[in-house]
Amino acid sequence: MDAGNEANIGFDEVRARAIIAKHAVLQGATLPILHALQHEFGYIDRRATPLIADALNLSRAEVHGTVSFYHDFKSAPGGKHTLKICRAEACQSMGVDKLVERLELMHRLKVGETSPDGGLTIEAVYCLGNCALSPAALLDGEPVGRLDSAAIDDIVTRHAGARA
Repeated sequence: MDAGNEANIGFDEVRARAIIAKHAVLQGATLPILHALQHEFGYIDRRATPLIADALNLSRAEVHGTVSFYHDFKSAPGGKHTLKICRAEACQSMGVDKLVERLELMHRLKVGETSPDGGLTIEAVYCLGNCALSPAALLDGEPVGRLDSAAIDDIVTRHAGARA
């Protein structure tokens, strides 16, 4: 299951324990466990923290610190679709800030939030390496270049059900 791209199946402690046990034998197992849990559930449920801590002989604070340090780990379910908007300098110079403003004003979607219908999560990223096509984004992992108001409106309409 792609995190954020399909309906979240909900946290299941039995499955979480199996995932943790499978990866706990790896050297530096914390990140592989977190990636596997997010892949399975779409996010890292807070109830997984003590399970990981116990399996790896870590404190809960260490596990929580790892989850919160890496921005790609989600602590809550995301939308069915994810739009990652580049906020780096090249995209800024090509007008991404106006597009983000449009999302907020016209569609009532803020970066870091999910649409009320659960259809679209908006995230900020800092450089996708697609500067020649600025402003750039990833929609469900697929590159989108030369974003403009019409493209933003279309993405929101198709994936969040909102209309400008």
